[in-house]
Amino acid sequence: NSNPLHYHPLTTIVWQMSSNAKRGDELDFEFLGNREGKPYIVQTNVFANDRGGREQRMHLWFDPTASFHTYRILWNTHQIVFFVDATPIRVFKNNRGKGVGYPTLPMQVTASIWNVDKWADGGKTKINWSHALFEAHFRSFGVDGCPSHNFAELCYSSKWWWNREQYWRLSPYQERMYQHVKRRYMIYDYCSDRQRYPTPPPECPQ
Repeated sequence: NSNPLHYHPLTTIVWQMSSNAKRGDELDFEFLGNREGKPYIVQTNVFANDRGGREQRMHLWFDPTASFHTYRILWNTHQIVFFVDATPIRVFKNNRGKGVGYPTLPMQVTASIWNVDKWADGGKTKINWSHALFEAHFRSFGVDGCPSHNFAELCYSSKWWWNREQYWRLSPYQERMYQHVKRRYMIYDYCSDRQRYPTPPPECPQ
């Protein structure tokens, strides 16, 4: 659960799973600061073999500074699902058969606040440091995972709940929630950015 209580519009709260490898894997939850009266934005990204560029951004349907909410990532060999509370907001399928990188390395969890005024708002507005201190608060942190040693041997076992077949895809109810939040709240999807990707990446709808 996290409650980003006070941060400047041009700072970002990030909690991420990342590997220590030179060509690493990473899963990002990023809470982008807003301007007064504007909806808060959550950005997600997936890195595999040190390659990202898979950003999606959504407006949140609540004020994340008002109370704690649960932000969760399900990761197995079939899919990665980002959840806000019980609602799936992003699904990234394993498409290695299409040549798409997919995270496979052990990862650790970190959290930070960082300066994004070089690209937020087109770089036109800089942080007013008189607003410091910038704070984020977390509670009820938990990880269900397997030991990082013998990772490939141990972590794909069906003895772990997240590898069971019911977690290879969203349930029908989760799929309905997912489609609803995408239609109503998504404001940016790299798959639809033709200026950036004239040919959609292979994992995107063609």
